[in-house]
Amino acid sequence: MIKLERTSVMNIENAMRGARNPLNSWHMSDSYYDENGNYILGEKDRSLASRLCSAGSDHRKFVRQILVCVDITAPLYWWKEFDTYKIATVANSTSTMHKIHAKEFALEDFSCERMDADTLEDMKAVVASLERSRVKFIETKEKQYWENMIQLLPSSYNQMRTITMNYENLINMYRARKDHKLKEWHEYCDWIKTLPYAELLITF
Repeated sequence: MIKLERTSVMNIENAMRGARNPLNSWHMSDSYYDENGNYILGEKDRSLASRLCSAGSDHRKFVRQILVCVDITAPLYWWKEFDTYKIATVANSTSTMHKIHAKEFALEDFSCERMDADTLEDMKAVVASLERSRVKFIETKEKQYWENMIQLLPSSYNQMRTITMNYENLINMYRARKDHKLKEWHEYCDWIKTLPYAELLITF
């Protein structure tokens, strides 16, 4: 399971102005804001962006200035793979260490939708065990019960993080993960394709 919510894409106008800095060609820019306040790339700016992106990462530095902020809820097993993309990404996550005991454990806190029936029953037993330790920790404040929760917690546990990254990060992720065996990566790459000018600037 993965959810991507509250997406914001910022700084396209400034990034495109920077793309014209090397040749002092700002006067050729033909992008504009429409009546809804959306920044629309003109044909000349599209052409420049396409050429720079196709020329490689050294030439498409401007895409590093296009920023994306999004809230992602995903299982820990997916976050372990996402965390390989640390360069120029920033994340604030919900705290497992400090808040693991703050709410009742429930099956919907975990990504287990692809488990078979027998494994799902095993998962329910794990959730019940976590909940017993949570209740005992709240009652006694004994650290042992907190340790039980931290060490038993499955990698299918869903965590929400607010992520800020740039289009260059997304180029690398899309190319590396679009054919990955994890369903969550396919859904993530589908989200990438919905971003402004993704076909021109990310998935080319």
